[in-house]
Amino acid sequence: MAWTLFAISNTYVYTVSAGVQYVNVPDNRAFHPLQSDTVNIQLEAAGWQLLVARLKPAVQSIQVDLSGLERRHWIVFTNQLGFINRQFPSNQRVVSVSPDTLYFDFSKQTERKVPVKALYKLDFRRQYNIIDNIRISPEYVTITGPLEDVVQIEQWETDTIRVSDVSSDIRAAAPLKQNQRANINVYPTSVNVEIPVGEVTEKILEVPIKVENAKQFNSVKLFPGKVRLTVMVSLRDFVKVTNNTFEAVVNMEDWIDNGVNSLPVIITQMPDFCRLVKVEPQNVDFFVRK
Repeated sequence: MAWTLFAISNTYVYTVSAGVQYVNVPDNRAFHPLQSDTVNIQLEAAGWQLLVARLKPAVQSIQVDLSGLERRHWIVFTNQLGFINRQFPSNQRVVSVSPDTLYFDFSKQTERKVPVKALYKLDFRRQYNIIDNIRISPEYVTITGPLEDVVQIEQWETDTIRVSDVSSDIRAAAPLKQNQRANINVYPTSVNVEIPVGEVTEKILEVPIKVENAKQFNSVKLFPGKVRLTVMVSLRDFVKVTNNTFEAVVNMEDWIDNGVNSLPVIITQMPDFCRLVKVEPQNVDFFVRK
């Protein structure tokens, strides 16, 4: 026991991995880090703190001051140890960071507009659901940054909208997801989201099946020749949903190329305001006359 108390009271140096967050980014300069956004930090702490760190490792992140990039293209951690130590408890001391130098490549600032995608997790009251397209205002946001980073961004997501017992339209101001890259700016930082909600019901339809890529045959007979579709539709759009608003096909190339015994039914057309619940049958038999 005495040896254990002596051991955990001693001071040790150990290494942890940490992510990098950039702060004080220079204005009007687009930069691209030339190394990983993870560094190794050597911490000096008492033995009991080392024991706790080993038993319950925590994901660390440190802030790095980029104000020095106004004059050069690199940042040296040795010059920022005081700033970094202020981010840790007083009973821990940052000895060094590896790599000690971060390098950056600067390029001309590029601007691009990308669509916004609304994320949501809704718990609907029974017989209620989304009945139309979600409306977002503005639909696009402007992102600026280095060309090589901007071109990789196809859309920007919102924070997840969470609502329970939903039975009416939802209107919310949704913040955009926090930017994970310090060299990318986005404007605006929030959008208005409107989710149309209404009462829905099931509707069952029988749709004839069309045959594609069958010109080399005299005839193709399907068994059965129709497919039974079960869809969810809002009460307001119930009468709009007819057999003619759907299209079901089978592709003979599935048999020609792959020799399948039955053809899968593919729904190639349906209204946006419907949700497909069931397709019966999912595969059909066929008879070919060459």
